[in-house]
Amino acid sequence: MVRHGGDAADGGEVVPLFLSQGAQTAVEIAERLAAFISAAERTLDLALYDFRLSPPQGRIVADALRERSAAGVEIRIAYDADKPEQPTWERGHDPAPGGTGEFVRNLGLPYRRIGGEKLMHHKYLVRDAGAPEARIWTGSLNLTDDAFRLQENNVLELATPLLAEYYARNFEEMWSEQNFEESGAFDTRIVHLVYRGEPVRVRLLFSPGRGPSIDYDVAHRVANARRRVKVCSMLLNSGALLAALNDVLRDDQVEVDGVYDETQMRGVLKQWETVPRNRWKIRAVETIVEHAHLAGKDSTPYSPATPHDFMHNKVLIVDDLVITGSYNFSHSAELNAENILMLESPALAAAYSEYVDELIRRYR
Repeated sequence: MVRHGGDAADGGEVVPLFLSQGAQTAVEIAERLAAFISAAERTLDLALYDFRLSPPQGRIVADALRERSAAGVEIRIAYDADKPEQPTWERGHDPAPGGTGEFVRNLGLPYRRIGGEKLMHHKYLVRDAGAPEARIWTGSLNLTDDAFRLQENNVLELATPLLAEYYARNFEEMWSEQNFEESGAFDTRIVHLVYRGEPVRVRLLFSPGRGPSIDYDVAHRVANARRRVKVCSMLLNSGALLAALNDVLRDDQVEVDGVYDETQMRGVLKQWETVPRNRWKIRAVETIVEHAHLAGKDSTPYSPATPHDFMHNKVLIVDDLVITGSYNFSHSAELNAENILMLESPALAAAYSEYVDELIRRYR
């Protein structure tokens, strides 16, 4: 059924999953992911930035993939081809050691390395696209041991044939070209889903194809907030978002609070000191942290050998709108391969708000 204005009503369910350090084991998340994989009947496409799992969680996920492949499910894995050895925060790099290629090759399933000027930064699986039972797994969660047990992340499972078609189209663009730079430029309808019996209005966009409009839209939503803005983001890099947050704080009409990764953001601020055009952002971030009393996670400074215990979410709550996905709020995210969801729902926003409030209490 298609609603007036081009909206589409799938009526499928939205199921969020919230992770925080020490609140779940890697095996528990692997079993949840394996259950998603094991329900595939025809196709399963995986677009993954980082995919490195050790036993036993690696075995759980690998066994589920191989079992479905043996049952005749067509499985394809696309992963980022060019992770930087030394991540540069100012350029929007997400720290990911090598090892994804080896893990994927050892699965013995069809795969392709996806190149591009920036990063193939997706973290999604699309199951049985084109069928009524199509379903998506997406969010901020990389498929690694540390992401499963040490980081704050969120996942959304979406039961929706139409959104699955969009994810499948994005995957096919990358798979056929083995490059993401021309991907995600197509238009998408607003889709109506359900969370706990309440309606959810969902908009999906991909970068780099829609990167500039994503940055503008996110900042515009924040600038026009009426009641609340909650930040739950590893980094605050986007100039447009920083300006919008400062404007909201200056007007002092909207409640603003949240949590970020203080350690990793500190590295960004140091890099901005060496880039004249970015120096204004330093004071902008300091003002937001101070005036909104943002809680900062004191994570472990990055190195390939240390625990990667980042506050890794990419979430904004603006009134009753939840913005989330793989998309860091940065200029580089406009150029990466990313997906972002804008979900309008008082019930879903309340669930995300409760999760963010728990993190604020923990890290303030």
